[in-house]
Amino acid sequence: MAKLISKTYGDALLEIAKDEDKIDVLSEEVTAVLDILKDNPEFGDLMNNPRISVDNKQEVMKNVFGGRVSKELMGFFTTVIDKSRYDHLIEILTYFLDEVKKIRGIGVAYVTTPLELTDAQKKNVEKRLLETTGYKQMEMHYDIDAELIGGMQIRIGDRVVDSSIRTKILKMQQEMMKVMV
Repeated sequence: MAKLISKTYGDALLEIAKDEDKIDVLSEEVTAVLDILKDNPEFGDLMNNPRISVDNKQEVMKNVFGGRVSKELMGFFTTVIDKSRYDHLIEILTYFLDEVKKIRGIGVAYVTTPLELTDAQKKNVEKRLLETTGYKQMEMHYDIDAELIGGMQIRIGDRVVDSSIRTKILKMQQEMMKVMV
């Protein structure tokens, strides 16, 4: 349900951005708003409080973001609050930014390795991903997990490539269990 809500509202915001030719402006504003919302979870608690009326929530939003974001984004916030969907706002805005990245040909990759990669290794991984995925640009996120032992895991969207030693050992273990039975 939450995915459907974020898709529906995120697509609506994307349509507004396209219609008004403001994809760049709105994506910058949405990025800034997301940072603010994530850094201030108590604001979300306030906006999700059922004792506060919709009108008061609208007023709070205007006081916080009015004059700082475009009228299109402010109008979008109004709709989200009117439809009692504020509790999904972070997911909606994240979905919107993900769709903008798709339009721009930017892939988002999460790379996990057992050890820190050097800058040269990171550039090589990014270069290989650009060659094999068809994206124009990659947004790279690196993480370390010593339990991988060796190799790496790469996740782009729903696709996962796992060449870690840990996974190979687990597969061998499963195969051996089949033979023993």
